[in-house]
Amino acid sequence: MEQDEAPRLTVVEPGQGREAPLGTIGVVFKLFGADTHEQLSIVEHPFPVGALVPPHIHTREDEYSIVLEGEIGFRSGERQAVLGAGGYITKPRNELHTMWNAGKVAARMIEIISPAGFEHFFWGLADHLEAGPPDAELIEKLAADFGLQFAEAPWLPDIISRYNLTPPR
Repeated sequence: MEQDEAPRLTVVEPGQGREAPLGTIGVVFKLFGADTHEQLSIVEHPFPVGALVPPHIHTREDEYSIVLEGEIGFRSGERQAVLGAGGYITKPRNELHTMWNAGKVAARMIEIISPAGFEHFFWGLADHLEAGPPDAELIEKLAADFGLQFAEAPWLPDIISRYNLTPPR
């Protein structure tokens, strides 16, 4: 398919898409790069109460999040926000960021990833976690293959304490 052709029609009905655990949060796969000329991919992330995504840096893609349910906290660089349903936020590449359930009920968000490709990290991680206990070396290699870097964040203990979160392992 040439780049100037329209992507093929892809229909994802409500409730469709592989759902899998990613550790502290979940993932539901909606649109892959193959559906969008590799321009973007879309996943949904359910956030149980107390969920915290370890601080990390994407070196290849930007993320755009839309909160669907509950309240989700975001920290990207020096900016921090807690958004309820209908809130939008951008998380630029090469900037340390994290997300967490900031409320007392389960939360959910849509994640738009541009350019596409990182959805395959989620797929590989989901496969690995569904197969058995996490293997830190395998996860580290998978992250490196997708340009994902985990990092220490001096502000993380405050967020964990303030929102009564489960610390990352």
